[in-house]
Amino acid sequence: MPSLLFRGLSHTATASFLLLLSACSEAPAQSLASVPATPSDSQASLSVTAAASARLSFEEWRSLLRSDAIAAGIDPELFDRAFAGISPNPEVLAADSSQPEFTRPVWEYLDGAVSPSRIARGRLLLDQHRASLERIEQRYAVDGEVLVAIWGLESNFGSNIGNHSVIRSLATLAFEGRRQAFWRSQLLAVLQILQHGDISPERLLGSWAGAMGQTQFMPTTYNQHAVDFDGDGRRDLWSSAPDALASAAHYLQASGWQRGQPWGFEVRLPRGFDYSLADPESRRSLAEWTALGVEPMAAAAPVGAPETTATLLLPAGHRGPAFLVLDNFRSILKYNNSTSYALAIGLLADGLRGGTGVQGAWPRDERQLGRSERIELQELLARNGLQPGPADGIIGANTRKAVRALQLQLNWPADGYPNEELLKQLRGR
Repeated sequence: MPSLLFRGLSHTATASFLLLLSACSEAPAQSLASVPATPSDSQASLSVTAAASARLSFEEWRSLLRSDAIAAGIDPELFDRAFAGISPNPEVLAADSSQPEFTRPVWEYLDGAVSPSRIARGRLLLDQHRASLERIEQRYAVDGEVLVAIWGLESNFGSNIGNHSVIRSLATLAFEGRRQAFWRSQLLAVLQILQHGDISPERLLGSWAGAMGQTQFMPTTYNQHAVDFDGDGRRDLWSSAPDALASAAHYLQASGWQRGQPWGFEVRLPRGFDYSLADPESRRSLAEWTALGVEPMAAAAPVGAPETTATLLLPAGHRGPAFLVLDNFRSILKYNNSTSYALAIGLLADGLRGGTGVQGAWPRDERQLGRSERIELQELLARNGLQPGPADGIIGANTRKAVRALQLQLNWPADGYPNEELLKQLRGR
């Protein structure tokens, strides 16, 4: 799912709608930002987002939302049609509040994401849509293989776009989910999409969180980047592959995609390498990495110009494969801020070009820390004065910095990668 951006409204009659939808965005780590109220929409924001605290019924909340939407320019009949028979969905609330204890290791994720069957299917579709992809690349300067890789990961090439009513999902989340103001902004954006005539309410299906179409755009992202590439007068990300692929290309173009530059490449590190250099905030030119003894794993790998800057990525720590990632990797992260996802997109695109896949060995014998263990790790790091940030179970930049500091104290490879042995060391302190 792409990061969320807002597109200004095109109809002057809905100027107030712009104020209702402004400032809704998703940070790269998919931490969803709430929508700050502005003087012009503060009353509407309070009337809707205070629903839970005021303990309004869903019908009362919907009535207030209807008034707000009509005031913002939405046709009353369209609103009533879209909300006919809509009630909160308990499955959506359960999905929104769930935080799984365990997550898959990166190698297990890549096993499925970059499987031989997906590569084979993607190559067939590359040939089938060659003409459209060439025209898309001419217009947006994004490689067809990358677009097909996104298509494959987001919806299995359009075969799994979700079966939830987007209106019902977003209404549920806006009424009683977390980040109600954010979900309300997405719901209003969906009403704009319906009013634009791109799709009917009955066909508006997507994921439980409201991601839509073959490239799984959120409504505000749709309003910002969806395009009518097949020329039928509608931006149809559900049934038009050209529209979906071109919309993804438009998004990547806006995210800084550089035509002809690789996303990154696997590298071989020299003996005695300083693993503390594998820091997302540390960028060096390819020439500097070469001087440090970092070499492409494949002699024919496209690496870019010597002055191009790159970051060293160790997705499984020093025991696993290493990659140098360039600016196009960061563009993929704006689509979905997960290094595993961005790595999968890059490797799948390489596979579609005939690449051989990852050469280094993954540490498949190493157990991943569960969420409660990651929280414990952060608490123990903080107790030792290493400042990992909030104990939320998310291994972000601050936690990795704290882990790296502890590893240096222990005279271990300072790769910033937390594992079970590190947690045991902390427990013993």
